[in-house]
Amino acid sequence: MAGNKYFFISDAHLGLHPVEESSEREKLLVSWLDTIKHDVRELYLVGDIFDFWHEYKRVVPRGFTRFLGKLAEISDLGGSIHFFTGNHDIWVYDYLPNEIGVQIHRGHIVREINGLRLFIGHGDGLGSGDNGYKLLKSVFTNKVLQWLFARIHPNFALWFGQKWSKTSRFAKGYVAEPYRGDDKELQVVFARKTLQSEHFDYFIFGHRHVPFEIQVGEKSKVINLGDWINNFSYAV
Repeated sequence: MAGNKYFFISDAHLGLHPVEESSEREKLLVSWLDTIKHDVRELYLVGDIFDFWHEYKRVVPRGFTRFLGKLAEISDLGGSIHFFTGNHDIWVYDYLPNEIGVQIHRGHIVREINGLRLFIGHGDGLGSGDNGYKLLKSVFTNKVLQWLFARIHPNFALWFGQKWSKTSRFAKGYVAEPYRGDDKELQVVFARKTLQSEHFDYFIFGHRHVPFEIQVGEKSKVINLGDWINNFSYAV
């Protein structure tokens, strides 16, 4: 039987090099999920849960068994699970929906929860600027290029993904820049602009790896969920 609480996490980057540290973080995440499993009405995984994920029609990456099993348990208990693709796990297709029952979101969604209007998304590529990143994301989400990449043998494709993970700044010990200020934090700038034409009580994002809660307007807030690399933070 489902619980009555709504949980939000992002940026676990499971599989991030070094693998030993990722495995320990996965165990912590699974332990936390186990403590909340009977309370979950809806669980929102707001992007970059995996550091790299590419699935084929009949092949998926090795690993993450404990995490996926715990998600399946929550789903079996009646909890709804929402999985947002981030900039690291874009190539999630039908495996998680078919095997676990999660709902996949490839962009932001608008939800009303307990009378509050929420704008929920990973939080990357918002507003103007950051054109280099947006170009790269357009390449990664191109259907033709995705089809071509899927023609590559899984051994090579997943090896490539693991090599790419090792080049990540977070794999090298990078700690995200602290809160930059209201006029420089793109998620806050985006929220303020959006509120000029449409009301939301909360904007809930990941991506920045810095947990913060910022008032925007009289009745609205921007919440960043932080990460499960350094902060082990979440919202409920």
